[in-house]
Amino acid sequence: MSTIVTYDPFRNFRALQNEINRLFDRDLEDSTGQMTQWPLRVDIREDEHQIVLKADIPGMEQKDIKVNVDNGRLTISGERKFDDEEHKENYQRVERPFGRFSRTFQLTNTTDLAKIGASYKNGVLEVTLPKLEEAKPRSIQVQIH
Repeated sequence: MSTIVTYDPFRNFRALQNEINRLFDRDLEDSTGQMTQWPLRVDIREDEHQIVLKADIPGMEQKDIKVNVDNGRLTISGERKFDDEEHKENYQRVERPFGRFSRTFQLTNTTDLAKIGASYKNGVLEVTLPKLEEAKPRSIQVQIH
């Protein structure tokens, strides 16, 4: 009994696209092969009152994460150390990223810089960017005579 195999002419293109995506997603390495930077993934949500940014930064302490606002830009940075240097040569695989990370976001001119807040809980950094009062939507009652 023979098996019918469907031909997919785009299979090689998808494989190439996946390889390119992996290459651009890859962590930067220094000459020793250790990761020196890793991508910080974020979710950004907006409503009429604020913009909320959530970033997964597991395995770190709050004191090791820096959130700075300067010249209309929000920067999240820090460094996660490899936590088992003593047994480093015994590892078969290391997939959890470590090293320095940094990500910068351009703030809108509707952000109330004086009221920006940040919290870190259970490996998730949440940055709240409140909007200025004049930027919030409001409804105006139109009188018809």
